[in-house]
Amino acid sequence: MAMKGYKYPGEVPWNDIELGAIVSEPGSASFKRTGDWRTERPEVDKEKCIKCGICWLHCPDAAIIPMDDGYFLPELYYCKGCGICAAVCPTDAITMIEEVE
Repeated sequence: MAMKGYKYPGEVPWNDIELGAIVSEPGSASFKRTGDWRTERPEVDKEKCIKCGICWLHCPDAAIIPMDDGYFLPELYYCKGCGICAAVCPTDAITMIEEVE
């Protein structure tokens, strides 16, 4: 999405970005609780999990955390509930369940 007068989106100063864009300061992701946006969350069945890490590789938000025991579990503070981890799991060990308050 190159804007008028700029070759690449990264060249656009923050004050020239079109309305509707979300702008944050670099390195501010750890302060944003993005997990509050979801309507579903992943649940891992450790009986089915083979510890392959495919969910970790495909998570667009780096919300899957490798644990010391070899499992990969969702960090719900950052998980947006997109369901990609469940879709790519080869053993169906991840199920998306409705978020309950």
